[in-house]
Amino acid sequence: MESAELKQFVIDKIEDLKAKDIVTLAVAEQSDMTDYMVVCSGTSKTHVKAIAENVVLECKRAGLTIIGVEGRESSEWVLVDLGDVILHVMQDKTRDFYELEKLWSAKPA
Repeated sequence: MESAELKQFVIDKIEDLKAKDIVTLAVAEQSDMTDYMVVCSGTSKTHVKAIAENVVLECKRAGLTIIGVEGRESSEWVLVDLGDVILHVMQDKTRDFYELEKLWSAKPA
């Protein structure tokens, strides 16, 4: 699956579970690890975990490779690494604190 198709697949799966404030960052020029980061919010620890688990389950069903999943235990910030796409599912307070969108949108000096 092409990276743009994978990005859309992930977005579709997080929308299925009503993820909030979905933002896609094209980071291929800033990172050699991934092409896209998808950042979204969940309303609670349970919601964050459910969104991430749904993506993992649907990726397995589609035969996609999951490189890693981090943060399931605390479920304040769960990262799902799919190679060309990295999904960050966060609670609002964690998202506000780390400001990933701002960090990855900043232009180098």
